[in-house]
Amino acid sequence: QVQLVESGGGLVQPGGSLRLSCEASGFTFRLYAMGWYRQALGKQREPVAHINHRGRPNYADSVKGRFTISRDNAKNTVYLQMNTLKPEDTAVYFCTALIGTNNYWGQGTQVTVSS
Repeated sequence: QVQLVESGGGLVQPGGSLRLSCEASGFTFRLYAMGWYRQALGKQREPVAHINHRGRPNYADSVKGRFTISRDNAKNTVYLQMNTLKPEDTAVYFCTALIGTNNYWGQGTQVTVSS
């Protein structure tokens, strides 16, 4: 079955960096788009970045120029490099795979940006 396992979250000071990873299994990774969403406390889940099967990225306006999504098809892994982090980036970050008409989700990893 499809499994998505995120890692790399944690506590970081404003202006700092983190790299999230999402290791996928249970499907042919290289054929499908992958994405990152986030959900802050009391808010709706929102898209952060998306990368299609050919490696073309798209970003939410709030993270453009600061975050970079990438994928390594040999490792079945998608990454989110987050630089110049702000307190408003604090959220649980979820990896997602769009397979057919279904979205599959990981369990999420907490990112907290605070001094």
